Amino acid sequence: MIRTGAGRCWRGLVFALPGLWVLGGVVWELLSPRGTPFIQLLAAAPAIACAGSGRRQCVVLGGGCALFALVPLGSSGHADPVGRAGTCCAILAVVVAGYFTTGRRLRLLRELERLREIAATAQQALLRPLPPRIDGITVAGGHLSASEGALVGGDLYEALATPHGVRIVMGDVRGHGLGAIGTVAAVLGSFREAAHDEVELPGVLRRLERALQRHLGQRAGAEPRTPPLGAPVGAPPPKQEDERERSCAEEFVTVLLLELRADGEVAVLNCGHPWPYRLRGTADGGARAVAVTPGEPLPPLGAFPLPAEVPVLRLPRLLPGDALVLHTDGAEDARNASGAFFPLESALAEAAHGVPIVPATVVEHVRGALLRHTGGLLTDDVALLALRDDRQRIPVRTPHAELARVCRPRS
Repeated sequence: MIRTGAGRCWRGLVFALPGLWVLGGVVWELLSPRGTPFIQLLAAAPAIACAGSGRRQCVVLGGGCALFALVPLGSSGHADPVGRAGTCCAILAVVVAGYFTTGRRLRLLRELERLREIAATAQQALLRPLPPRIDGITVAGGHLSASEGALVGGDLYEALATPHGVRIVMGDVRGHGLGAIGTVAAVLGSFREAAHDEVELPGVLRRLERALQRHLGQRAGAEPRTPPLGAPVGAPPPKQEDERERSCAEEFVTVLLLELRADGEVAVLNCGHPWPYRLRGTADGGARAVAVTPGEPLPPLGAFPLPAEVPVLRLPRLLPGDALVLHTDGAEDARNASGAFFPLESALAEAAHGVPIVPATVVEHVRGALLRHTGGLLTDDVALLALRDDRQRIPVRTPHAELARVCRPRS
C-alpha cells in the first residue's frame, strides 16, 4: 500500500509539473525587474510534459497552458510583442515535435511488449512448467536467471512419466544467461525423446552426450570454411573462429539423471552435478535435510567421453512422506554482500517444516530466502526441483510368504 501511494503521488507530480513550470514562469515574469525577459522559459513546458509523462494529451495540455500564459504576460508594462510572437512559435514547434516523439515512443513500447510476450512464450516452451503431479509423484520446480529480463538461463530440469518409471533430469550448462539457452535446448530436447525410448538409464545419458556433441559441433562450424577474400592459399582460419572453437571445446554440462520406480527405488547417474538433498520429518514436528552421496560422480558431459560401462548408483528408498530436492550449484555458491554463502541446508530444513512436506512450499521458500540473502543480485542461474512420492506401495508376495500364510495355524 505504501508503494502504491508513493507511486500515485509521483505520477500526480509528473502530470502537474508542466503547469507548475508555467506558473513559476508567470510569477517570475511579473515579479522581475523591468527589462528582464523570462517569457522564453514557457517553451519548455511541452518538452517537460513529453519527458515526464510520455502522453500526447499531456504534451498538448502543457503547450496550451504555455500559450494561455502569454496573454497576461502580454498585458504587462514591459511586454515585448516580438519576443511574445517568437515564444509562441517556439511553443508550437515544441508541441509538434513532442507530439510526434511521444507517438513514436508509444509504438516502440507496444513493440517491446509484444517482443517480451514472444520471448516469454518461447522460454516457457523450452523450460516448460511442471505439472503438480506426475504418475503419483508430487513435483514442483523453480528457476532464477542471473540475466535481467530472462526467464531461462543455463540451468535445466524436466520430469517425465515413462514406461520405465518417472525419469528426471537436472543440469547446469557452463556459463549462464541467454548465451547458454542453445545448449539447454539441445540437452532438454534429447532427454524428452530418450527418456521414453531408452530402456536403461545409461542409454539416456549417452543420448544426451551425443546431442551435446552435435550441438557444439554446429556452433563451432564443423563444416569446411573458406578463407577470407584476398587471403593467401593455406592461410589459417580467422582468429575469431579459433576463439569460437576453443570456447566450444571448453563447454560442458553437469547432469543428474534420476529414475523413480514403482517400489520407491531411485536409480541415479551423476555427471559432475551436486547431489540432491533428502528431506525427512523429525519426531518434534521439524524436518531434517541431508545430502545424499551414494558414490563418486562421473565427469561433466562434454569434458571427457563417457566410459564404456556407466555404473548406475542407487539412492536410499524414498519412503512415504519423504522428499528429494534437486538443485544446481548456483544455490550453494550464492553469496551476500559480506561474502557469506547461502545456507541451503538450513533453508531446506525450514521450508520442509510441517507434515506433509509440500514441494511447492519448499521451492518458494528457498527462492525467497535466496533472493533475500543475495539482495536480488545473482551471479549464476539457480534451479530447484522438489518431489515427494505419494504412490501407495503394494507388497510383493513371494512363494515363501504365501506358504507361511497358508500354513499359519488358526487360533
